[in-house]
Amino acid sequence: MAFIMIQVTSAKEIGKIARKVRKLQKMDQQTAGSVANCGLTFVSHFENGKPTVQLEKALQMLDALGVRVYLDVPPES
Repeated sequence: MAFIMIQVTSAKEIGKIARKVRKLQKMDQQTAGSVANCGLTFVSHFENGKPTVQLEKALQMLDALGVRVYLDVPPES
């Protein structure tokens, strides 16, 4: 399986990617929310890039979609 690394700089970009992945998996928002243990309103807000969504729920949503999140931490100076 090949992985694609994408640098994102906004909640809107993350939401757009999540929506695309969800649709590729032929999942509607209700189903995705159920799998991630999140409500339909949250899924909509998340996919639309609302910057105030809860980080923990956003991570649950991405995990449910199979999207892994990595942090590129700079070395200590």
